[in-house]
Amino acid sequence: MTTLTNAVGCPSTYADARRTRTQRKRELQVTTSIFEHVLDIDIPGADQVFVAGQWRAATTDDTIDVIDPATEQTLIRVARPTIDDADHAVAAARRAFDRGPWPRMSPDERTATVARFCAALEADIDRLNRATVFESGVTLAYAQTLNQGAAVGAWNAALAAAATLPWETRDGGVILRREPVGTVLAVLTNNGPVSLIGMKVVPALLSGSTVIVKHAPESQLTAHVIADAAARAGFPEGVISFLPAETDVTQYLVSHPGVDMVTLTGSQAIARDVLHRTSDRLARTVFELGGKSPAIIGEDADLNAVMTTLGDGATAGMGQVCVLLSRILVPESRYTEATEALVDFYTNLTLGDPFDPNVDRGPLSVHRAVERTEAHVARALADGATLACGGKRPDHLPRGYFYEPTLLTGVDNQMSIARNEVFGPVTVLLPYRTIDEAVDIANDSDYGLAASVYTSDTDEAIAIARRIRSGSVGINVAGMSLNHAFGGVKQSGWGRECGPEGILEFTDIKQMLLPDGGSFLQA
Repeated sequence: MTTLTNAVGCPSTYADARRTRTQRKRELQVTTSIFEHVLDIDIPGADQVFVAGQWRAATTDDTIDVIDPATEQTLIRVARPTIDDADHAVAAARRAFDRGPWPRMSPDERTATVARFCAALEADIDRLNRATVFESGVTLAYAQTLNQGAAVGAWNAALAAAATLPWETRDGGVILRREPVGTVLAVLTNNGPVSLIGMKVVPALLSGSTVIVKHAPESQLTAHVIADAAARAGFPEGVISFLPAETDVTQYLVSHPGVDMVTLTGSQAIARDVLHRTSDRLARTVFELGGKSPAIIGEDADLNAVMTTLGDGATAGMGQVCVLLSRILVPESRYTEATEALVDFYTNLTLGDPFDPNVDRGPLSVHRAVERTEAHVARALADGATLACGGKRPDHLPRGYFYEPTLLTGVDNQMSIARNEVFGPVTVLLPYRTIDEAVDIANDSDYGLAASVYTSDTDEAIAIARRIRSGSVGINVAGMSLNHAFGGVKQSGWGRECGPEGILEFTDIKQMLLPDGGSFLQA
């Protein structure tokens, strides 16, 4: 099973981790305050754009600076994709879908081509790992978990599922056929672009749809490496394009009448904008919109055991993770104990150079994320919350988009900090009196993407999980499976990614009725 859990690796016990982190933190803060990075990987087509399956000359001299979030240095300048490039991508995708071979291939033929694409990505996995660190600031260990673990597992599961799907079935005189939805726009975020290739792009391609991949502008390095893998895979002309473009190009593509479906990972605000821009033509949408995910710690839970996954589940990727456990619910009787355990974990995390194997956390991915996090924490304190730890930029790191892992206590579930996604390293600790109250608090949210339940009684944990309104719930673990259908409820989105369901999202069902089909409504 492919899971996205224990993202930075867990020692055998929390106590071991605490001792190791404490020692490393002292050493790093004394010896490492400023570091330099040099882009040491080849970036294909840096002065080009990848449209309709091939590298093409840029349509403008404008460039985008790739900023290293750990040093704030410019690593490289790359070509800026434009609306003209978007127009070419849509036109090529429409030709490929309406008249080309891709949707008319057998599922096995398509799967063979997509498998070559995935194999090319895996051959480039080391370069993708380093590109992920350079552009997003996550540690190399976390990049490996995202890419070698989550991403590879997701696309391998999709390839396996495609081989078993009922693409066409017959029930007496009725044939039911699964057909591709058309031209798909896949809008990706900057916090896991390689994983999203496995969760969105590979399933869409397997369905027979043509795909325009709209990367975040901060994902230039991974976008170019991924596009190069697609070039080596040998897709028919027009089947796939990659545009690591800015907001104007995204909005143009979303509004384009040639786009049949938009699959988006992003915020509620962006999803509402997509709905507005696609409403006139009733384009299909699939949304994964983040969360404010709760973790319920039971009265009988062993906090030492809980922290081996909860600590990372609440802070991995510096909080820039859709399934982040940002609301931790504990019994009133254990509130002080839980506060001490979390403060101990958070304050002993080492921050610094994300390429350093002794570092636990790197910076946030962009400067605006630091400002957003600061604003959320400032409002929480103004609303009456208490700062248990963190809450500022680290003193020993004068450069880079660093922010200390932060725990807030004295929080009410109606406060803004408990209701709005920060997408930064901020956790709130909420007390409860009974499990019924804990479930009510967990469900009292606009979001419903992920959750976790920690208790020594697995049957009881499963019973609690059934009552939580969420697309996924971990039982004594933090994370989700990428081998199975994943997505949100409420304002965390709709539709599903991964598993067979993730491929079927990109299909329509055609009914073909034969004369001997039995009862039917005569036209």
